[in-house]
Amino acid sequence: MQISTVSTNLLLLVIVLSLLSPAIEAQQPTYLYHDCPNTTTFTVNSTYQANRNTVLSSLSSNSTRGDGFYNTTAGRSPDMVYGLFLCRGDLSTSVCQACVTFATTDISQHCPNQTTAVVWYDECLLRYSNGNIFSVVAGGPTFILRSSQNVTDNQDLFNQQVLAMMNDTANQAANTPEGAKKFATREEDVNFSSTFEALYTLGQCTPDLISMDCNRCLRMVISSLPTEWRGARVLNPSCNVRYETYLFYNQTGVASPPSPPAPGGNGRRSWPIIVAIVVPITASILLLLLMCWLLKRRAKKKYDTNVGYDITTIDSLQYDYATFEAATDKFSDANKLGEGGFGEVYKGILSNQQEIAVKKLSRGSGQGDEEFKNEVVLVAKLQHRSLVRLLGFCLEREERILVLFQ
Repeated sequence: MQISTVSTNLLLLVIVLSLLSPAIEAQQPTYLYHDCPNTTTFTVNSTYQANRNTVLSSLSSNSTRGDGFYNTTAGRSPDMVYGLFLCRGDLSTSVCQACVTFATTDISQHCPNQTTAVVWYDECLLRYSNGNIFSVVAGGPTFILRSSQNVTDNQDLFNQQVLAMMNDTANQAANTPEGAKKFATREEDVNFSSTFEALYTLGQCTPDLISMDCNRCLRMVISSLPTEWRGARVLNPSCNVRYETYLFYNQTGVASPPSPPAPGGNGRRSWPIIVAIVVPITASILLLLLMCWLLKRRAKKKYDTNVGYDITTIDSLQYDYATFEAATDKFSDANKLGEGGFGEVYKGILSNQQEIAVKKLSRGSGQGDEEFKNEVVLVAKLQHRSLVRLLGFCLEREERILVLFQ
Protein backbone atom coordinates (compact mmCIF):
# COMPACT_ATOMS: atom_id res chain seq x y z
CA MET A 1 0.00 0.00 0.00
CA GLN A 2 2.86 2.38 0.84
CA ILE A 3 4.66 1.55 -2.43
CA SER A 4 1.47 2.29 -4.36
CA THR A 5 1.06 5.63 -2.58
CA VAL A 6 4.68 6.61 -3.25
CA SER A 7 4.37 5.65 -6.91
CA THR A 8 1.21 7.71 -7.24
CA ASN A 9 2.88 10.76 -5.64
CA LEU A 10 5.91 10.43 -7.90
CA LEU A 11 3.67 10.19 -10.94
CA LEU A 12 1.78 13.35 -9.91
CA LEU A 13 5.09 15.16 -9.32
CA VAL A 14 6.37 14.20 -12.76
CA ILE A 15 3.12 15.36 -14.37
CA VAL A 16 3.22 18.71 -12.52
CA LEU A 17 6.87 19.29 -13.45
CA SER A 18 6.19 18.41 -17.06
CA LEU A 19 3.34 20.93 -17.13
CA LEU A 20 5.40 23.64 -15.44
CA SER A 21 8.49 23.17 -17.59
CA PRO A 22 7.03 24.74 -20.75
CA ALA A 23 5.70 27.67 -18.71
CA ILE A 24 9.09 28.22 -17.09
CA GLU A 25 10.80 27.87 -20.45
CA ALA A 26 8.35 30.30 -22.04
CA GLN A 27 9.30 33.00 -19.53
CA GLN A 28 12.86 33.14 -20.83
CA PRO A 29 12.94 35.70 -23.66
CA THR A 30 14.39 35.04 -27.09
CA TYR A 31 17.87 36.54 -27.20
CA LEU A 32 18.78 38.47 -30.37
CA TYR A 33 21.92 40.55 -29.91
CA HIS A 34 23.93 42.65 -27.47
CA ASP A 35 26.50 45.41 -27.73
CA CYS A 36 28.89 46.63 -25.05
CA PRO A 37 31.94 48.46 -26.43
CA ASN A 38 35.17 48.25 -24.46
CA THR A 39 35.97 51.93 -24.88
CA THR A 40 35.26 52.64 -21.20
CA THR A 41 35.01 50.20 -18.32
CA PHE A 42 34.51 50.32 -14.57
CA THR A 43 36.27 48.45 -11.80
CA VAL A 44 34.72 45.92 -9.47
CA ASN A 45 33.06 47.39 -6.36
CA SER A 46 33.33 50.90 -7.82
CA THR A 47 30.75 53.66 -7.37
CA TYR A 48 29.71 53.26 -11.00
CA GLN A 49 29.03 49.55 -10.52
CA ALA A 50 26.88 50.31 -7.47
CA ASN A 51 24.91 52.90 -9.46
CA ARG A 52 24.51 50.48 -12.37
CA ASN A 53 23.13 47.82 -10.04
CA THR A 54 20.70 50.38 -8.59
CA VAL A 55 19.48 51.27 -12.08
CA LEU A 56 19.04 47.61 -13.07
CA SER A 57 17.13 46.91 -9.87
CA SER A 58 14.85 49.91 -10.49
CA LEU A 59 14.17 48.79 -14.06
CA SER A 60 13.22 45.33 -12.84
CA SER A 61 10.93 46.77 -10.13
CA ASN A 62 9.09 48.93 -12.68
CA SER A 63 8.69 46.24 -15.34
CA THR A 64 4.97 45.87 -14.56
CA ARG A 65 4.14 49.27 -16.03
CA GLY A 66 1.30 49.14 -18.52
CA ASP A 67 3.07 51.26 -21.13
CA GLY A 68 6.00 48.84 -21.40
CA PHE A 69 8.60 51.58 -20.98
CA TYR A 70 10.59 53.06 -18.12
CA ASN A 71 13.76 55.11 -17.69
CA THR A 72 15.69 56.05 -14.56
CA THR A 73 19.04 57.31 -13.27
CA ALA A 74 21.28 56.72 -10.27
CA GLY A 75 24.24 58.59 -8.79
CA ARG A 76 25.98 61.80 -9.74
CA SER A 77 28.50 62.73 -12.40
CA PRO A 78 31.01 61.31 -13.23
CA ASP A 79 29.50 58.06 -11.93
CA MET A 80 25.91 58.76 -12.99
CA VAL A 81 24.13 55.89 -14.77
CA TYR A 82 21.17 56.21 -17.16
CA GLY A 83 19.00 53.19 -17.88
CA LEU A 84 15.80 52.22 -19.70
CA PHE A 85 13.80 49.29 -21.03
CA LEU A 86 11.28 49.00 -23.87
CA CYS A 87 8.92 46.07 -24.34
CA ARG A 88 7.30 45.21 -27.64
CA GLY A 89 4.04 47.07 -27.88
CA ASP A 90 1.76 44.08 -28.43
CA LEU A 91 2.89 42.05 -25.40
CA SER A 92 1.16 41.63 -22.06
CA THR A 93 2.49 43.09 -18.82
CA SER A 94 3.50 39.66 -17.54
CA VAL A 95 5.56 38.87 -20.66
CA CYS A 96 7.19 42.30 -20.46
CA GLN A 97 8.03 41.80 -16.80
CA ALA A 98 9.57 38.39 -17.47
CA CYS A 99 11.75 39.77 -20.26
CA VAL A 100 12.98 42.82 -18.30
CA THR A 101 13.66 40.81 -15.15
CA PHE A 102 15.71 38.33 -17.16
CA ALA A 103 17.54 41.10 -19.04
CA THR A 104 18.67 42.92 -15.88
CA THR A 105 20.67 39.82 -14.95
CA ASP A 106 21.63 38.72 -18.45
CA ILE A 107 23.14 42.06 -19.45
CA SER A 108 25.63 41.81 -16.61
CA GLN A 109 26.74 38.44 -17.98
CA HIS A 110 27.26 39.79 -21.50
CA CYS A 111 28.79 43.11 -20.36
CA PRO A 112 30.34 42.58 -16.91
CA ASN A 113 32.34 45.83 -16.61
CA GLN A 114 31.39 48.06 -19.56
CA THR A 115 29.94 51.51 -18.79
CA THR A 116 27.64 51.33 -21.84
CA ALA A 117 25.58 48.32 -22.87
CA VAL A 118 22.42 47.30 -24.72
CA VAL A 119 20.78 43.90 -25.13
CA TRP A 120 17.91 42.98 -27.47
CA TYR A 121 15.39 40.18 -27.18
CA ASP A 122 12.39 39.41 -29.31
CA GLU A 123 10.22 40.68 -26.46
CA CYS A 124 12.18 43.69 -25.12
CA LEU A 125 15.38 45.69 -25.09
CA LEU A 126 17.34 46.99 -22.10
CA ARG A 127 20.22 49.46 -22.03
CA TYR A 128 22.30 51.59 -19.70
CA SER A 129 24.99 54.20 -20.23
CA ASN A 130 27.21 56.73 -18.50
CA GLY A 131 25.78 59.45 -20.80
CA ASN A 132 22.26 60.77 -21.23
CA ILE A 133 20.24 58.40 -23.44
CA PHE A 134 16.78 59.88 -22.76
CA SER A 135 14.77 61.56 -25.54
CA VAL A 136 17.64 61.38 -28.03
CA VAL A 137 17.99 59.22 -31.16
CA ALA A 138 20.86 56.76 -30.88
CA GLY A 139 23.15 56.78 -33.89
CA GLY A 140 24.04 53.15 -33.22
CA PRO A 141 24.71 50.37 -32.82
CA THR A 142 22.48 48.92 -35.52
CA PHE A 143 21.91 45.19 -35.88
CA ILE A 144 20.25 43.49 -38.88
CA LEU A 145 18.55 40.09 -38.89
CA ARG A 146 17.03 38.46 -41.98
CA SER A 147 15.21 35.36 -43.07
CA SER A 148 17.10 32.49 -44.67
CA GLN A 149 14.68 32.51 -47.63
CA ASN A 150 14.89 35.15 -50.31
CA VAL A 151 12.17 36.26 -52.71
CA THR A 152 12.62 34.81 -56.18
CA ASP A 153 9.50 36.02 -58.01
CA ASN A 154 8.72 39.70 -58.66
CA GLN A 155 11.49 40.84 -56.35
CA ASP A 156 11.28 44.50 -57.43
CA LEU A 157 7.54 44.58 -56.79
CA PHE A 158 8.04 42.92 -53.41
CA ASN A 159 10.69 45.51 -52.48
CA GLN A 160 8.32 48.34 -53.36
CA GLN A 161 5.46 46.84 -51.38
CA VAL A 162 7.65 46.22 -48.32
CA LEU A 163 9.00 49.77 -48.32
CA ALA A 164 5.54 51.26 -48.85
CA MET A 165 4.12 49.31 -45.91
CA MET A 166 7.13 50.09 -43.72
CA ASN A 167 6.79 53.81 -44.45
CA ASP A 168 3.10 53.72 -43.56
CA THR A 169 3.91 51.81 -40.37
CA ALA A 170 6.59 54.37 -39.46
CA ASN A 171 4.16 57.26 -39.95
CA GLN A 172 1.56 55.59 -37.78
CA ALA A 173 4.04 54.77 -35.00
CA ALA A 174 5.61 58.24 -34.97
CA ASN A 175 2.28 60.08 -34.89
CA THR A 176 0.53 58.27 -32.07
CA PRO A 177 -1.19 60.50 -29.47
CA GLU A 178 0.92 61.95 -26.67
CA GLY A 179 1.38 59.45 -23.85
CA ALA A 180 0.61 56.43 -26.05
CA LYS A 181 3.06 53.76 -27.17
CA LYS A 182 4.98 54.74 -30.28
CA PHE A 183 4.15 51.38 -31.82
CA ALA A 184 2.31 50.30 -34.97
CA THR A 185 1.70 47.23 -37.11
CA ARG A 186 0.20 46.67 -40.55
CA GLU A 187 -1.13 43.69 -42.46
CA GLU A 188 -1.76 43.57 -46.21
CA ASP A 189 -2.11 41.00 -48.95
CA VAL A 190 0.64 41.53 -51.51
CA ASN A 191 1.25 39.97 -54.89
CA PHE A 192 4.88 38.88 -55.17
CA SER A 193 4.42 35.26 -56.23
CA SER A 194 1.91 33.29 -58.21
CA THR A 195 -0.70 34.06 -55.52
CA PHE A 196 -1.40 36.81 -53.01
CA GLU A 197 0.32 36.41 -49.66
CA ALA A 198 -0.04 38.26 -46.40
CA LEU A 199 2.72 40.66 -45.38
CA TYR A 200 3.08 41.88 -41.79
CA THR A 201 5.11 44.90 -40.64
CA LEU A 202 6.00 46.42 -37.26
CA GLY A 203 7.63 49.67 -36.17
CA GLN A 204 8.37 50.99 -32.69
CA CYS A 205 10.24 53.83 -30.95
CA THR A 206 10.97 54.55 -27.32
CA PRO A 207 8.05 56.79 -26.27
CA ASP A 208 10.34 59.47 -24.83
CA LEU A 209 11.14 60.56 -28.40
CA ILE A 210 9.10 63.35 -29.96
CA SER A 211 7.24 62.45 -33.15
CA MET A 212 9.82 64.07 -35.42
CA ASP A 213 12.72 62.18 -33.83
CA CYS A 214 10.81 58.90 -33.84
CA ASN A 215 10.05 59.32 -37.53
CA ARG A 216 13.70 60.17 -38.23
CA CYS A 217 14.91 57.09 -36.35
CA LEU A 218 12.49 54.78 -38.17
CA ARG A 219 13.46 56.21 -41.57
CA MET A 220 17.10 55.63 -40.69
CA VAL A 221 16.64 51.94 -39.88
CA ILE A 222 14.26 51.38 -42.81
CA SER A 223 17.03 52.59 -45.13
CA SER A 224 19.15 49.68 -43.80
CA LEU A 225 16.36 47.12 -44.10
CA PRO A 226 17.09 44.31 -46.61
CA THR A 227 13.89 43.85 -48.63
CA GLU A 228 14.87 40.96 -50.90
CA TRP A 229 14.17 38.37 -48.19
CA ARG A 230 10.90 36.94 -46.92
CA GLY A 231 11.55 38.59 -43.58
CA ALA A 232 14.02 40.95 -41.90
CA ARG A 233 14.41 43.34 -38.99
CA VAL A 234 16.70 46.19 -37.97
CA LEU A 235 17.46 46.88 -34.31
CA ASN A 236 18.51 50.26 -32.94
CA PRO A 237 18.58 51.31 -29.25
CA SER A 238 15.94 53.99 -30.00
CA CYS A 239 13.73 52.20 -32.54
CA ASN A 240 13.27 49.01 -34.53
CA VAL A 241 11.39 47.73 -37.58
CA ARG A 242 10.47 44.30 -38.87
CA TYR A 243 8.53 42.62 -41.68
CA GLU A 244 7.59 38.96 -42.22
CA THR A 245 5.35 36.88 -44.45
CA TYR A 246 3.87 35.27 -41.34
CA LEU A 247 2.13 36.73 -38.31
CA PHE A 248 4.81 37.39 -35.69
CA TYR A 249 2.99 39.72 -33.28
CA ASN A 250 -0.02 39.38 -31.02
CA GLN A 251 -3.00 40.87 -32.86
CA THR A 252 -5.13 41.09 -29.72
CA GLY A 253 -2.49 43.30 -28.09
CA VAL A 254 -2.41 45.79 -30.96
CA ALA A 255 -4.71 48.80 -30.81
CA SER A 256 -6.56 49.50 -34.03
CA PRO A 257 -5.48 52.74 -35.71
CA PRO A 258 -8.12 55.49 -35.73
CA SER A 259 -10.19 55.52 -38.90
CA PRO A 260 -9.88 58.67 -41.01
CA PRO A 261 -13.03 60.83 -41.04
CA ALA A 262 -15.37 60.02 -43.92
CA PRO A 263 -15.99 62.81 -46.45
CA GLY A 264 -18.78 65.00 -45.17
CA GLY A 265 -18.81 63.11 -41.88
CA ASN A 266 -17.01 64.03 -38.67
CA GLY A 267 -15.39 67.07 -40.28
CA ARG A 268 -18.76 68.61 -41.09
CA ARG A 269 -20.40 67.53 -37.88
CA SER A 270 -17.76 69.43 -35.96
CA TRP A 271 -18.90 72.77 -37.42
CA PRO A 272 -22.22 72.92 -35.51
CA ILE A 273 -20.29 72.21 -32.31
CA ILE A 274 -17.81 75.00 -33.02
CA VAL A 275 -20.61 77.43 -33.90
CA ALA A 276 -22.59 76.47 -30.79
CA ILE A 277 -19.57 77.32 -28.63
CA VAL A 278 -18.17 80.39 -30.40
CA VAL A 279 -21.41 82.30 -31.11
CA PRO A 280 -22.70 82.53 -27.48
CA ILE A 281 -19.24 83.53 -26.24
CA THR A 282 -18.90 86.24 -28.90
CA ALA A 283 -22.43 87.53 -28.23
CA SER A 284 -21.76 87.69 -24.49
CA ILE A 285 -18.56 89.68 -25.03
CA LEU A 286 -20.32 92.14 -27.36
CA LEU A 287 -23.21 92.56 -24.90
CA LEU A 288 -20.78 93.22 -22.07
CA LEU A 289 -18.93 95.85 -24.13
CA LEU A 290 -22.24 97.53 -25.03
CA MET A 291 -23.32 97.68 -21.39
CA CYS A 292 -19.97 99.20 -20.37
CA TRP A 293 -20.29 101.82 -23.12
CA LEU A 294 -23.86 102.75 -22.09
CA LEU A 295 -22.92 103.04 -18.41
CA LYS A 296 -19.92 105.20 -19.26
CA ARG A 297 -22.04 107.41 -21.50
CA ARG A 298 -24.73 107.76 -18.83
CA ALA A 299 -22.15 108.69 -16.21
CA LYS A 300 -20.59 111.26 -18.55
CA LYS A 301 -24.01 112.77 -19.30
CA LYS A 302 -24.82 113.03 -15.61
CA TYR A 303 -21.44 114.60 -14.94
CA ASP A 304 -21.92 117.13 -17.76
CA THR A 305 -25.38 118.01 -16.39
CA ASN A 306 -24.04 118.55 -12.89
CA VAL A 307 -21.16 120.63 -14.15
CA GLY A 308 -23.52 122.79 -16.19
CA TYR A 309 -25.78 123.28 -13.18
CA ASP A 310 -22.83 124.23 -11.02
CA ILE A 311 -21.53 126.76 -13.55
CA THR A 312 -24.99 128.26 -13.99
CA THR A 313 -25.40 128.52 -10.24
CA ILE A 314 -22.02 130.17 -9.84
CA ASP A 315 -22.71 132.73 -12.58
CA SER A 316 -26.09 133.65 -11.07
CA LEU A 317 -24.58 134.19 -7.62
CA GLN A 318 -21.58 136.25 -8.64
CA TYR A 319 -21.51 139.96 -7.67
CA ASP A 320 -18.98 142.67 -8.34
CA TYR A 321 -16.60 143.91 -5.68
CA ALA A 322 -18.07 147.44 -5.66
CA THR A 323 -21.45 146.14 -4.49
CA PHE A 324 -20.01 144.59 -1.34
CA GLU A 325 -17.66 147.51 -0.79
CA ALA A 326 -20.64 149.90 -0.76
CA ALA A 327 -22.71 147.61 1.45
CA THR A 328 -19.98 147.48 4.14
CA ASP A 329 -18.87 151.10 3.86
CA LYS A 330 -15.61 149.98 2.33
CA PHE A 331 -15.24 147.19 4.89
CA SER A 332 -15.01 149.67 7.75
CA ASP A 333 -14.08 148.53 11.23
CA ALA A 334 -17.44 149.82 12.46
CA ASN A 335 -19.17 147.11 10.45
CA LYS A 336 -16.73 144.38 11.40
CA LEU A 337 -18.49 141.51 13.22
CA GLY A 338 -15.54 139.23 13.84
CA GLU A 339 -12.35 137.63 12.57
CA GLY A 340 -11.19 134.04 12.12
CA GLY A 341 -8.28 132.07 10.76
CA PHE A 342 -9.60 132.28 7.18
CA GLY A 343 -10.73 135.93 7.10
CA GLU A 344 -12.95 138.69 8.50
CA VAL A 345 -16.78 138.99 8.71
CA TYR A 346 -18.56 142.31 8.14
CA LYS A 347 -22.13 143.50 8.47
CA GLY A 348 -23.57 145.10 5.34
CA ILE A 349 -26.76 146.52 3.84
CA LEU A 350 -27.55 146.12 0.16
CA SER A 351 -29.26 148.78 -1.92
CA ASN A 352 -32.60 146.98 -1.38
CA GLN A 353 -32.07 147.35 2.40
CA GLN A 354 -31.39 143.60 2.83
CA GLU A 355 -29.02 142.91 5.69
CA ILE A 356 -26.17 140.61 4.88
CA ALA A 357 -23.06 139.14 6.42
CA VAL A 358 -19.95 139.43 4.26
CA LYS A 359 -17.03 137.06 4.81
CA LYS A 360 -13.84 138.39 3.25
CA LEU A 361 -11.30 135.60 2.94
CA SER A 362 -7.70 136.44 3.73
CA ARG A 363 -5.26 136.33 0.86
CA GLY A 364 -3.04 133.95 2.80
CA SER A 365 -5.70 131.21 3.05
CA GLY A 366 -3.98 129.26 0.22
CA GLN A 367 -7.26 128.62 -1.59
CA GLY A 368 -7.23 128.80 -5.40
CA ASP A 369 -9.98 130.01 -7.71
CA GLU A 370 -11.25 126.51 -8.56
CA GLU A 371 -11.25 125.44 -4.92
CA PHE A 372 -13.14 128.61 -4.01
CA LYS A 373 -15.76 127.99 -6.71
CA ASN A 374 -16.23 124.40 -5.54
CA GLU A 375 -16.84 125.67 -2.02
CA VAL A 376 -19.40 128.19 -3.34
CA VAL A 377 -21.30 125.44 -5.17
CA LEU A 378 -21.26 123.20 -2.10
CA VAL A 379 -22.53 125.93 0.26
CA ALA A 380 -25.17 127.05 -2.26
CA LYS A 381 -26.68 123.53 -2.26
CA LEU A 382 -27.04 123.43 1.52
CA GLN A 383 -30.65 124.15 2.50
CA HIS A 384 -31.63 123.91 6.15
CA ARG A 385 -33.48 126.17 8.58
CA SER A 386 -30.62 126.02 11.05
CA LEU A 387 -28.03 127.10 8.45
CA VAL A 388 -27.37 130.50 6.95
CA ARG A 389 -27.96 130.63 3.20
CA LEU A 390 -25.47 131.78 0.60
CA LEU A 391 -26.64 134.87 -1.21
CA GLY A 392 -23.68 135.38 -3.49
CA PHE A 393 -19.93 135.73 -3.84
CA CYS A 394 -17.25 137.87 -5.37
CA LEU A 395 -14.06 136.78 -7.10
CA GLU A 396 -12.32 139.94 -8.25
CA ARG A 397 -8.95 141.69 -7.83
CA GLU A 398 -7.57 138.71 -5.92
CA GLU A 399 -10.40 139.16 -3.44
CA ARG A 400 -12.59 136.22 -2.43
CA ILE A 401 -15.84 137.15 -0.69
CA LEU A 402 -18.79 135.06 0.49
CA VAL A 403 -22.10 136.83 1.13
CA LEU A 404 -24.44 135.15 3.62
CA PHE A 405 -27.75 136.20 5.08
CA GLN A 406 -30.06 134.79 7.73
